[in-house]
Amino acid sequence: MAVETEVLNELHRLRTRIPELTGALAAGADGLVLAEDMPDVQPEGLAALTAAALGVGRRMVDLADRGEFRELLVRGAGGYLATYAAGPSAVLTLLADDRANVGRLHLEGRRGGARIAELLAARSRDDGPAVPGGEPPAPQFRGRILGALPIRIPPQSRYEP
Repeated sequence: MAVETEVLNELHRLRTRIPELTGALAAGADGLVLAEDMPDVQPEGLAALTAAALGVGRRMVDLADRGEFRELLVRGAGGYLATYAAGPSAVLTLLADDRANVGRLHLEGRRGGARIAELLAARSRDDGPAVPGGEPPAPQFRGRILGALPIRIPPQSRYEP
């Protein structure tokens, strides 16, 4: 079974476990849709915005020295939009109506994100290394993987007192 099909099945299971969910989306950190179960929302636009929010969220926790990005919750007048890290290269976004139990949303969203991360990691292991002799290192900043937004690291000063 293809990984995309397994990810879609996980999204369907999430919607079954949380009846208040109105949509579920798995996307890459680059903003491309991996799988979606969103009848009333344009998935490509939401995936692109989710990638941007992921990048901003990662930068925020990095600058505030709060560790790795885990999740982001946005509440609107009509409900919730919750985004969860799904490994270093993907994100899970859940849409829920305003009657949703936020604790349950977080519990299932975290589990779903971890499951999607496992599925994607299994695919990358099966595909083998992209570069002979191993995979290229991911860009790092203070030991953390960078988000989707580019950052500018200023050159070090050459002034020595």
